[in-house]
Amino acid sequence: MQIIRDTVSQVMRDLKAKKSQSPGEDAQAWLKKILTKKELGHIKFKSFRSGVLYVHVDSAAWHYSLSLKKEKLVNRLTRDKRAVKDIRFSIGETR
Repeated sequence: MQIIRDTVSQVMRDLKAKKSQSPGEDAQAWLKKILTKKELGHIKFKSFRSGVLYVHVDSAAWHYSLSLKKEKLVNRLTRDKRAVKDIRFSIGETR
């Protein structure tokens, strides 16, 4: 009986851990790995849906700068076996 209780308990913990790890949390970590600290100060992760990473930037200048690096960023993410097909930048609130 104790073995069954332990097994069910472990399965429930595993399910809870998987549920708490949304793709968005992973996507935020991906951004932290590929962007510089300076760039991270000017962006805010918005969402991750259907392979597209949506990011807000705080100005047109940063939008342009990151758009120039977009292909390189996507290639780096796909090389690291991430599910990112595209990154979409938009000017919006970053705080």
